[in-house]
Amino acid sequence: MTDAFQLDTKAWKLLEAVQADGRAPLKTLAEAAGLSIAATAERLRRLQEAGVIRGVHADVDPAKVGLPVQALIGITTAQPHKQALLKVLRARTEVLECHHVTGADSYMMHIAVADMAALESFLGDINRWGETRTAIVMSTPIFRRGLRRQ
Repeated sequence: MTDAFQLDTKAWKLLEAVQADGRAPLKTLAEAAGLSIAATAERLRRLQEAGVIRGVHADVDPAKVGLPVQALIGITTAQPHKQALLKVLRARTEVLECHHVTGADSYMMHIAVADMAALESFLGDINRWGETRTAIVMSTPIFRRGLRRQ
């Protein structure tokens, strides 16, 4: 069973346009989707209410705001400690995202920090929750991109 919201071609065009530029005026979004401005506004409202559009965000370059070191960290933690670990991770500003995953790791997170000392400190703080594996991000040849119709 799936909770997928049924999207037609116009809805996908609208989603692609809003993902490309979340600040685009309704007129621009309407043209991209082939809809009237009123229909576009209504579709956006319905997509937000259905949770398809979870928000519109700025894409901030971590290095430009003093957080040039990024890492992907996997952590394995015992089941009884998972909720406590998540509470800690939610409170840490370094954590950009965290995924519950299959395999050896319990969670995989993406963090951004100011320097290697900050990374070492972060790892030291979370190591009490389990074993970690860390990969330093050297570069990002493919940035996060919007969803497209498959």
